[in-house]
Amino acid sequence: VAPATPVCEVPSSAMTGTVVQMTCKETEGSPPSEYQWYKNGIALLEKTGTGSARAANITYTMNKKSGTLLFNTVTKNDTGEYFCEASNGIGLSQKCSVKRMQV
Repeated sequence: VAPATPVCEVPSSAMTGTVVQMTCKETEGSPPSEYQWYKNGIALLEKTGTGSARAANITYTMNKKSGTLLFNTVTKNDTGEYFCEASNGIGLSQKCSVKRMQV
């Protein structure tokens, strides 16, 4: 079954240095969807190892299976427009509407 349009939870504002978790979920896709987050239209990288992530200045953890995007400490650089895409290899992938977070 192709995925449904996912529901995205993105806070509209966050204080610098706080923990922010964004969530993305859809329940109709079978097999279960994987989720990809985008910031300002660019796909976010999945954090693999601390070395490469630190070099790329990645301050978040993205879980493609659960759809969560977790910022341990948000910075002004994390301000932007976020959306998530659900795909399971069947039918078209589905995106939620873009939501802006101001840090």
